[in-house]
Amino acid sequence: MTVPVIVVAQPDWGIRFPERPTAGGELQVLPLPNSVCVPLQQHTGTEAIAVVQPGEHVLTGQPIAAIRDHTLGAKLHAPISGTVTRIQRSAVPGRRESLSIFIESDGRDERWPNYLSRNNPLRLSTRELRQAVIEGGIVGLGGATFPAGVKLNPGSGVDTLILNGAECEPMISCDEALMSNESPLMLLGAQIMLRILEADECIIAIKQGMDASFEAIKQALEKLQDDRFRIALVPPVYPIGGEAQLIQMLTDREMPSGGLPWDCGAICQNVATAAAVARQLTSGEPLISRIVTVTGKGVRNPGNFLARIGTPISELVAAAGGYSEQAAGSLVMGGPMMGIRLPGDSLPVTKACNCIYAPGVDELANKPAEKACIRCGDCATVCPVNLMPQLLLQTLKVSDYERLGQLGLPDCIDCGCCDYVCPSDIPLTRHFIDAKQNLWEISFEKRRAEKAARRISEREKRQKRDTDRREQSFEDQIHAVTDTEAAKQKLAALLQRVNQKADDS
Repeated sequence: MTVPVIVVAQPDWGIRFPERPTAGGELQVLPLPNSVCVPLQQHTGTEAIAVVQPGEHVLTGQPIAAIRDHTLGAKLHAPISGTVTRIQRSAVPGRRESLSIFIESDGRDERWPNYLSRNNPLRLSTRELRQAVIEGGIVGLGGATFPAGVKLNPGSGVDTLILNGAECEPMISCDEALMSNESPLMLLGAQIMLRILEADECIIAIKQGMDASFEAIKQALEKLQDDRFRIALVPPVYPIGGEAQLIQMLTDREMPSGGLPWDCGAICQNVATAAAVARQLTSGEPLISRIVTVTGKGVRNPGNFLARIGTPISELVAAAGGYSEQAAGSLVMGGPMMGIRLPGDSLPVTKACNCIYAPGVDELANKPAEKACIRCGDCATVCPVNLMPQLLLQTLKVSDYERLGQLGLPDCIDCGCCDYVCPSDIPLTRHFIDAKQNLWEISFEKRRAEKAARRISEREKRQKRDTDRREQSFEDQIHAVTDTEAAKQKLAALLQRVNQKADDS
C-alpha cells in the first residue's frame, strides 16, 4: 500500500522561527522519582476527589482520585508505588493551587494487579472503548487537557480525525520524539478513536522537516494497511498546530465563531493522546507518564524525557544537565510564545506539561517601552484567525465592548504573533486577554440580568394564571349553584320563605 502524502502550502499568516535546538527524535527515560505530587486539578473541568487516605499504600496505576458526579473531569492514578504521606493544597503549574496527593516511593514500582490487558481492543464495542478511555484518566496531551472520553463522542457527526503532531510552539519537540519512537502505538490509538467516533478518515499532521517522524509513521502505515490514513506535511509556521487552523487547512472547513470542532465534522487529537489511548486499551496502563521537552539556553543538554506525572520539575532540569551559565533564573511551562511563567522548579510535572523552557539571559532582555501604534498593519498580516489587532486596540481604548465582540475578539487564540511583529512593542496579547476577561464578565452580567428579567416575567405570568384560575373557579362555583334545576328549586323555596316571613310580619 502506498501511503497518501499531501504537502500543505504556506499560509498567508503566522511567523517562521529558526530551527529548534532540541533533538526531536531522541527520547530519554527519567529515573523513577523518590516522591511525587499529584494535583487533583490538572485537567479541564472540576477538581477530582481523592479516594485514598494518608498512610495508605498504593500501587503504580492504582486509581487515587475520581470524577465528581455530573461534572467534567478526569480520573487520576498513582504514578509510582509507595505510601500516601499527605493530602494538602499545593502550587500547580498553570494554576494557583490545587488539593494534591503526595506519595513517597517504595522503590519497587509495583504494578496495580487490576490492569486489564487486551490483545485486540478493536474487537470491543464503542461503549467499552470509550469507557476504557475514561477509566484511564486520559486527557488531551497537547496542553489543553480536555478529557478525551468526552471529546470522543460517538454520534457527534465527526467524519474526520486529525492527529496533531505539528507542535504549535517553537522549541517544543515532545510530539516529534513520540512519533519517532512510538508510531505503531499511536496509529493503534488512532484506529481506536476512529472506531469510537465512527469516523471515515484520519489525517496525521506533522511539520515539514520532521524527517525521522515521517519515516517512522510511513513505515508503520505501510505495515498497518489501513486506507483511512494519510499524512499531511504542514509548513513550519507558528501557530500551525492550532486546532482551528489545522482543521481549516486540512479539510477546508472553517470552525464557526464560538463553535466547537465537531460543528464542522472534524476534531483534533494530539499524537500523544492517541498513544495513551492505545496503551490503556492494550496493557491497561492509565495516564501516569508523559514526554516532556526540556529546552532553552538555560539548560546544558536540551532533550525529551519520559517522566512520571508528579515528578518534580527540578529532576527534569537535572536530567537535562542542570542549569547553564546563561540561565536567566526563570522557567516557563510551554513554549516561549504562549508558555506560562513558573515560580520555581519544585512544582510537579502534570498532564498539561509538554515542555519546560529555561530561557537564557539574552532571551529575557528587557523589552523596550510601549510606544504609540503607527498603524503599519503587520499585526493583521500575521494573525492566524484574520483579526485586525490594530482596530481591536483602538476600540478597546474607548471601552466599546459591544463593538469588540462584533470585531471577533473572543476568537483571539492568544498566540502572541501580533506582539512579536509589533514595531511599537505594544503588548497586544496581554491587552486582549484582559479585554476578553472583561467581555466575558460583561456578557455574564448581561446573561444574569436577562435571566433575572425572565424569572420576574415568568413569576408575573404565574401570578396572573393563578388569579385567573381563582376567578374562574369562583365563577364555576356560582354557576354550579345557580344553573342546575335542583339549585333553582332550592333558590325558589328560599325566596318563598323569605317572602312568607315578610308577609307574616
